[in-house]
Amino acid sequence: MFDYKSAFQNSVEQVRTEGRYRVFADLKRVRGEFPKAVRRREDGTEQDVVIWCSNDYLGMGQHPVVLEAMHEALDSVGAGAGGTRNISGTTRSAVDLEAELASWHQKEAALLFTSGYVGNEATLSTLQKVLPGLIIFSDALNHASMIEGIRHGGGPRHIFRHNDLAHLEELLAAAPADAPKLIAFESVYSMDGDIADLKATIALARKYNAMTYLDEVHAVGLYGATGAGVAERDDVLAEIDIIECTMGKAIGVMGGYIAADAVIIDAVRSWASGFIFTTSLPPALTAGALASVRHLKTHPELREQHQERAQALKDRFAAAGLPVMPSESHIVPVLVGNPVHCKKISDMLLDEYGIYVQPINYPTVPKGTERLRFTPSPNHDDDMMDKLVDAMDKLFSHCNVARQPVAA
Repeated sequence: MFDYKSAFQNSVEQVRTEGRYRVFADLKRVRGEFPKAVRRREDGTEQDVVIWCSNDYLGMGQHPVVLEAMHEALDSVGAGAGGTRNISGTTRSAVDLEAELASWHQKEAALLFTSGYVGNEATLSTLQKVLPGLIIFSDALNHASMIEGIRHGGGPRHIFRHNDLAHLEELLAAAPADAPKLIAFESVYSMDGDIADLKATIALARKYNAMTYLDEVHAVGLYGATGAGVAERDDVLAEIDIIECTMGKAIGVMGGYIAADAVIIDAVRSWASGFIFTTSLPPALTAGALASVRHLKTHPELREQHQERAQALKDRFAAAGLPVMPSESHIVPVLVGNPVHCKKISDMLLDEYGIYVQPINYPTVPKGTERLRFTPSPNHDDDMMDKLVDAMDKLFSHCNVARQPVAA
């Protein structure tokens, strides 16, 4: 007889042996005090902690304008959306949110999904149904959701070396001239913190008659005059065919969306299983996201504070001789280079110093590049930074982790 339980146990033990077993921290965020939280230990006792790895980059998940909108929606509309939009109709705040998002990205329309992952998977697989023979050119470091959507579509695909536009052009030039093509890439890459050359990528797309698909999940809310992302910052919004974003990071709530020409949105809405057969977002979430987007559009000082805090942390790490990795963005990765040491330092930071940062190990990053990934917010003050750097300095010495500068 097949031993099912042992098979599952062996798979878990393999992860443990490789030093990449993940343990979820039991955290209770405290309203109005982000990035502070309360951790519940395994023995039931509690510990005050500071969160250093949240993707709620601006703390909008705690902002009064968001909470008030969600409370109002809950009190006036109720909890659930009632099912899929095809069966149960569309919540008014979802319609208003899609219009706001389309305007934000200078597009004709937008479409909501239950997460950024679902948005990528559903859209990229659906494009291959709508455009038979579509050849997709994907950056080597694209997110797992993009990879899954491309694979699910089943069409031809080529992987170009990360941010290597010469390699991308080689692949484009070798493809049939009359075949439909799409370049799928991100603006801010979340593990290394580097940023793609949007203008040059768009130029290649126009040269070889390809569409562009840009994932801005780690940039939306954070870059550009109104926070629409790197495409807005670089003044190329109108030249990107499809923009995909999340509402679970800088916007501070949950969900994902795409923005594009109305006919593209209508085609995806009509063909994407990941949209058609999924219960839509609850009205409290869409109302909260709408309030957050409207606030972010008119408060550039949040983005300025965010960038200042990120640079301040990079400078402190460098001054302490810690191996902070080069980053063009708000992402602040510190190289450890060993999964066991990475997990150990993360555990000791939490247990001994009340500092929470999750270890980033394989398969999220390549083996040998394990790291701690910090995402300072406008609410991380100088005192928090000084305590973090002092703790990191002590633990890197304790674990005998190399401190050599990381090359760009």
